[in-house]
Amino acid sequence: MSQIEFTDSDAAELVVTFWQALAERHGDPLPITDEALSASSREQLGRCLAGSLYAREQLLARPEWLLELAAPGGPLPATDDYYERLQAGLATLVADLPTKALVTALDALLRRERARAMVAIIWAELNQLTSVTDITEHLSALAAACLQTALDCHYQLLADEVGSPIGANSGQLQPLLVLGMGKLGAWELNLSSDIDLIFVFPESGETRAQAGQTLRKTLSNQEFFTRLGQRLIKSLDAQTADGFVFRVDMRLRPWGQSGPLATTFSFLEDYYQNQGREWERYAMIKARVVAASALPGIDQAYRKSCQKQLMAVLRPFSYRRYVDFSVINALREMKALINREVKLRRKTEDVKLGYGGIREVEFIAQVFQLVRGGREQQLQERRLLKVLPRLQELGHLPAAVVAELDSAYLFLRRVEHAIQAWDDRQTQALPNDREQQARMAYVLGFASWPDFHTELERVRSTVNREFQSVVGESAHAEVPAPALPLSLWQAVCQGQPDEELLEIAEAVGLNPASAAIEKLQRLAAARVLTGLPPQSCDRLDRLIAQLLQAIVELDWRALSWPDLPSELDDAELLARTLPLMETIARRSAYLVLLLENPGVLPHLLRLFAASSWIAQEITSHPALLEELLDAASLHSVPEPSVLRSELEQELLAIPADDLEQQMEALRYFRRAHALRVAACEVSGSLTLMKVSDYLTWVAEQLLKQVLEIAWADMIGKYGWPGDERGTRLDKGFVVVAYGKMGGIEMAHGSDLDLVFIHDCDQNGCTDGAKSIDTQTFYTRLGQKIIHILNTRTPSGRLYEVDMRLRPSGNSGLLVTSLAAFERYQREQAWTWEHQALLRARPVAGSDGLAEQFQALRTAILCQRRDPKALCQQVVEMRAKMRAQLGSKPKEDNFHIKQDAGGMVDIEFLVQYTVLAWAADYPQLVHYTDNMRILESMGSEGLLATDEVQLLMEAYINYRSAGHRLALQNQPGVVGGDQFLAAREQVQRIWARYLAMDV
Repeated sequence: MSQIEFTDSDAAELVVTFWQALAERHGDPLPITDEALSASSREQLGRCLAGSLYAREQLLARPEWLLELAAPGGPLPATDDYYERLQAGLATLVADLPTKALVTALDALLRRERARAMVAIIWAELNQLTSVTDITEHLSALAAACLQTALDCHYQLLADEVGSPIGANSGQLQPLLVLGMGKLGAWELNLSSDIDLIFVFPESGETRAQAGQTLRKTLSNQEFFTRLGQRLIKSLDAQTADGFVFRVDMRLRPWGQSGPLATTFSFLEDYYQNQGREWERYAMIKARVVAASALPGIDQAYRKSCQKQLMAVLRPFSYRRYVDFSVINALREMKALINREVKLRRKTEDVKLGYGGIREVEFIAQVFQLVRGGREQQLQERRLLKVLPRLQELGHLPAAVVAELDSAYLFLRRVEHAIQAWDDRQTQALPNDREQQARMAYVLGFASWPDFHTELERVRSTVNREFQSVVGESAHAEVPAPALPLSLWQAVCQGQPDEELLEIAEAVGLNPASAAIEKLQRLAAARVLTGLPPQSCDRLDRLIAQLLQAIVELDWRALSWPDLPSELDDAELLARTLPLMETIARRSAYLVLLLENPGVLPHLLRLFAASSWIAQEITSHPALLEELLDAASLHSVPEPSVLRSELEQELLAIPADDLEQQMEALRYFRRAHALRVAACEVSGSLTLMKVSDYLTWVAEQLLKQVLEIAWADMIGKYGWPGDERGTRLDKGFVVVAYGKMGGIEMAHGSDLDLVFIHDCDQNGCTDGAKSIDTQTFYTRLGQKIIHILNTRTPSGRLYEVDMRLRPSGNSGLLVTSLAAFERYQREQAWTWEHQALLRARPVAGSDGLAEQFQALRTAILCQRRDPKALCQQVVEMRAKMRAQLGSKPKEDNFHIKQDAGGMVDIEFLVQYTVLAWAADYPQLVHYTDNMRILESMGSEGLLATDEVQLLMEAYINYRSAGHRLALQNQPGVVGGDQFLAAREQVQRIWARYLAMDV
């Protein structure tokens, strides 16, 4: 049988036939004639008639619509016009009709305006006069307008009958909020889609009589909104002589068809916290309020607040705060159910549900949203075509794949619309009729059906390939549990005798077997494992079996960390790893993360073997497991500019007024980058100096953002600080880092020694509605910064902050003016405070004030001092520190930092030399880190070259040892026989320059 083709001449013939049918129906004279249309409009009419029987019937019934379709501005109005048309029509009805007739007239109005809009949208779509996204936005706006109009009308009519619903707690007139799910929620409605809705109201309560109204009995708010919902559905969904408006599907509400039609916020929150299923998380991604009661009696500020509160309730259900791989399997199961339905109902030619169809494109995007959306808030977007480029920006999909998926989705949506335009039917199945196939190919721009079908198959193949790579079993298959390790773990859980367990453990290869069994028994007895759901039990069993297998397969010799503890063996590694298993036992997302990504577990073990600190960090904050997914990025660190951009992007995705989320993001950022630098350190890819540099960069970027957050909060409350000259152009505030951060020598777990300085006139005030004096403003700013840094949240502290180095210590002002800081440094500061000033540098705040501080620091440090008095003060302070903080006389230990010949001796020697000679050699104060200061001393001849070399080598070796000990959670103390040569050399140089008998 030869293939039917449809051409422009066939479309022109349809136009002729249309005019004939119009004449037969309406007689002479016609409401509109062919001559009233331009040539291009006649061509467009031909394509519309070729692709839509529904549009043909509507235009035959209402030919005057052709004038709107052929108007110079195009067939589509502004999206706001749909609601305005309906409101104008409703106002006329209310004015002209009695209440009893109003509902029937409303239903007719909704159907007439829906048909008018649908014809225009079909005309635009089949002639490709606008984009696919524009079409779907128009359809979504039309649905929302119909919902809002019907809702307001029925709400008022019902309230006139039974009274107005009042919240028991707020006393406010309660609105009904209509949640649009699926394509309606995402502004992606198709030409013949149903609308998935959920009805919600804020509070329980009961109806109250309106002015002049007498109620026979009151209704509960639940009864009121249930009746309202029923009436709203009937107005939209019922098939009348005028057709329908939108098919309404309420099955996505809590408990589906068996659940209440309308629910309170608290009911909804409780349901999703305790009963919500994975597929409901998927559905809730696109949810938004598409209509809400907007009558004059409802407080609009309250209504907006309710909408915001509702979305805040729903968002955490879909978007977990951690990376959640548990959804992948749920999506696979959903797709498997769809595939079975496709085969059962012979829907293989369905462009939505079939192979390579629209649903597969949606699943590709939504799996990333559900897995990572809680952490990467840029993915919390309803519209698929906005999600795809963000997946590229975040590095989850290559640019070429995103471009292919974008193009494929738009093509498939055009095909879907061409199918539905034919008869306004809710279907995505390709037609079987050969003439309809030819027409459809024509309106889609293809010469024949085979040409179209070839392109469709290419697109489907592309989509399915990417779907399989992201969601398919082959890409994320869980590794089966090894039989013997699984048997061991199950035997431990069953409490089998130690002799049998020992035999199995030895067969597995664990060494020492008895100690390993003890660790497993301890986990099996943990309370957290009691009552685990069967699925979690199965996952934990398989994961522990894989863990045991990975431990016995670990190549200890391949570990690059030079100082692995001698006692480290299989049992000790289990002791470090099993606490993590206990922590995540009830958090299926992390179990699935490890099972779905089999390469993570061996990498995890290498890190845990190298560092008990890393083990502790990941166990305390299992969200960090996400960082192990990309081993390459974990073992490299970005440049400061990239670091800054990354942090800024993360914070931009968080609402400016959500301090809790901002604090959590800051803390995760710090821990993730601390883990990266620790991994680089244990693998040997970063030197000690680079490690300190990087930890310092991280702290600097975090401090800058903390200041920005605190500043925005303060000026939002009080306005900008100023003086008689007016409002400042900059912050007039700087954060100065002392100690390890100031000296660019930060280590894992370093706290922050900070000083806050401002340069505003203390007699000035802020320019906000709630004005305060500048000293109070800057004091509160400092308090806010400390709060953000120091407060313990679920993710812990950002940094511990020490403010004791500010003028007058804990008894001094929290924020000091630059003038007061100068007076204190010149007139009251102790020598040790000038020593500390050597390691001070501005790290955040106003550039101009930072320059002033640097100039002042140089002037203070370069003051001429009495060398003998200086020497005595430095030596006395060092002696006190050594006595209080160093090793006790009977201890055969060496405290790397505090004992004689240790790090602090080198630091004090450097500080003494700078303070003694900076008046003549000001270049000594240019740097804040000990290494470059020592180099400057050598180049100026203040220390002999060999002495500089000895001190630098000793200092680096001490710091390296301290880092290694910290990564094993050990104090900075070694045996008394360690570093003997270095200690002796440091003491000898100390004695030479500070004349101290050591």
